[in-house]
Amino acid sequence: MNALPYTRAQQLPEILKQRLVILDGAMGTMIQQLKLGEAQYRGERFKDFHRDVKGNNELLSLTRPDVIRAIHEKYLAAGADLIETNTFGATSVAQADYDMAELAREMNVASAKLARAACDKYSTPDKPRFVAGALGPTPKTASISPDVNDPGARNIDFETLRAAYLEQVGGLVEGGADVLLVETIFDTLNAKAALFAIDEFFDKSGERLPLIISGTVTDASGRVLSGQTVTAFWYSVRHAQPLAVGLNCALGAALMRPYIQELAKAAPDTFISCYPNAGLPNPMSDTGFDETPDVTSRLLHEFAAEGLVNIVGGCCGTTPEHIGAIARAVGPLAPRGVQAAGFYREAA
Repeated sequence: MNALPYTRAQQLPEILKQRLVILDGAMGTMIQQLKLGEAQYRGERFKDFHRDVKGNNELLSLTRPDVIRAIHEKYLAAGADLIETNTFGATSVAQADYDMAELAREMNVASAKLARAACDKYSTPDKPRFVAGALGPTPKTASISPDVNDPGARNIDFETLRAAYLEQVGGLVEGGADVLLVETIFDTLNAKAALFAIDEFFDKSGERLPLIISGTVTDASGRVLSGQTVTAFWYSVRHAQPLAVGLNCALGAALMRPYIQELAKAAPDTFISCYPNAGLPNPMSDTGFDETPDVTSRLLHEFAAEGLVNIVGGCCGTTPEHIGAIARAVGPLAPRGVQAAGFYREAA
């Protein structure tokens, strides 16, 4: 990607040099706690839609914007600096599962506008808030066969992913995103399609947004699902010159520590993000996960005290209470030292 100055969130690199930045927590598990029914997902607009849509959380940005707005505002009130848009599955690839692929762009625009309005409401001169446009991995994988009897089989190709991500990026930027967050990466080839689309959008539009790339280590082997180690993952995506690179989801903070340590060592010139699940899944818990705010915040405090991170927050199972506890726990600590990062490094 070309090393040009950012057109949005220009102050974010300097903020990251000065203090730890707080990302928000889970969206999906917060929605699940509300126990919304099929009719609430459909709203008036989709009341006669031909198939069930319950569970299509991105649709709520169109049918129940009040729900999404309220979740954003709870995280902002808890101290979050960065708010993720409700767009984890808002690609045409993911929405095809609900026969709603044609709504993908509209979902991204609407979701970004909701997050933008919430951030504008809570921003102050000394604590600006930023909208992170979230690009999820999609339910398909370009690197792994869906058929155990045919290792060469694929259910998606690079071009289809690129086109879907290009549409998503356009919607997110139109709606007011400040940052682009390619997250929960389990297949680096999917992520590279997203990065290609982002670069394409930047070249065509003249926009340059800070980029955060976040992988997910799926088991104790320390690899993403498509087989790369954390270091190999970083070397596969660092050409994108992200402002920050990190890990999220999957293992929870306790088991994530060695992989954050590895990433911090592998990427000394790039800010590091970390937003783990609230521990391991527990279906009996209200949030579906075990860790209470004091546990998650203590673990992330340890990461910060060790000088490993610049951006911290929560993934599945975390709540505004978790984010508030994390913000208080890391507030007194200095961020990981980075001389310069990403576009900022070469544009400065």
